[in-house]
Amino acid sequence: MQYLIIFLISMVPIVELRGAIPVAVANNLNIFVSYIICIVGNMIPVPFIYLFARKILVWGSDKKVIGRFFKFCLEKGEKGGKKLEEKAGRGLFFALLLFVGIPLPGTGAWTGTLAASILDMGFKRSVLAVMLGVLLAGIIMGTGSMLVAMGISSIF
Repeated sequence: MQYLIIFLISMVPIVELRGAIPVAVANNLNIFVSYIICIVGNMIPVPFIYLFARKILVWGSDKKVIGRFFKFCLEKGEKGGKKLEEKAGRGLFFALLLFVGIPLPGTGAWTGTLAASILDMGFKRSVLAVMLGVLLAGIIMGTGSMLVAMGISSIF
């Protein structure tokens, strides 16, 4: 049951694997099994986000109630994406990988995939960059969570 919980947590936007792995460590779950489960859970939404998020934003951009917000998201995403593309140039793949992989608020698979779809990066390249970023974020969060847990247990 606890593995199902971390699987579901890793699918939630913003929280993702960055929240699920500390939960696994706090509940003394096997870190290697948890790592794999969290990666799978974090990656399941990625193809759907890439394939449909932009289409939904375009569809909703002319609707009465949601149009303004959807149009804002599209414009903001395109503007930010172009800026990232200009700065990263040919290194866009690695920029996306690091964007997803470094566990900071507002970064992660959901945001990275949406940015990649707005940039028209290509499905395979985007999914690969996001997956490598998720693997990196998992290693960082797993290591950090275990170090914190060891530090707390040594105090008590």
